[in-house]
Amino acid sequence: MRIAELNIFPLKSARGIALQQSSINALGLEGDRRWMIIDPTGHFITQREMPLLAQLQTATGTQGLRLRMEGKGEMEVAAPAPDRRQDVVVWRSTVSAALAPDAVNATLSAWLSREVRLVHFDADAKREASAEWAGPGTPVSFADGYQVLVTTTGSLAALNADMAAHGEASVNMDRFRANIVLDHAEAWAEDGWGSLEIGGLVLYLVKPCARCIMTTQDQETGSREGASPMPAMGRIRMSADRRVPGPLFGWNAVPVGSSLLSVGEEVRVLDRRQPFAIKHR
Repeated sequence: MRIAELNIFPLKSARGIALQQSSINALGLEGDRRWMIIDPTGHFITQREMPLLAQLQTATGTQGLRLRMEGKGEMEVAAPAPDRRQDVVVWRSTVSAALAPDAVNATLSAWLSREVRLVHFDADAKREASAEWAGPGTPVSFADGYQVLVTTTGSLAALNADMAAHGEASVNMDRFRANIVLDHAEAWAEDGWGSLEIGGLVLYLVKPCARCIMTTQDQETGSREGASPMPAMGRIRMSADRRVPGPLFGWNAVPVGSSLLSVGEEVRVLDRRQPFAIKHR
């Protein structure tokens, strides 16, 4: 089994970047979900309520973040000063984040036709993943809940096979916004993996990922008019565990150690567990 893809999403819910190599540490892949768009009250904004974010292109700049939107323009945003801060809410977490300059926020608001602000998860920002699933004291940035999301090619193939059998069009892996995609032919094998080893780094698969409406959106346009994997996940991937309700695809993982990961690198299963409970219609 090998790494098929490495992806980071520098700005939460904007377009991702495919990499050939990436450093990884306790926070996850370097540069992943370190920036976020919020409303004026500090509540996080995602493609769930603003599909237009799929059109916001990102790149990591020498001093911060580069943003571009077709027909709107582009700009480079330096890491904000650490003394300009705002408390922001990501699900159940409140984080003190560095706030971008007013001019940056005004430009983004014009691009998105809504008053928004841009914040940065800097060295002074602190947040932890759920201790119930990840254990105590595991740091996480602006990701929904955990440091790394892992998926496999075999599971996507099985999902698309079910869609084809029901006359539905296929979807690509970008719908699931995974950090690490593994080239592994056996569908849903990850449900029984406890941990993985990649170049000395250990990844603990701690919780399956419940999926939402974002999987129905084209990750370049934000449109919800095309193929949707939701019906297929409802048929073959519904959780039977009330702690994680809904359709499941991929696993949230907690990294222990640090490493430089590369596409094509070998991945080894360290230990296995009883597969997570799934119910079928």
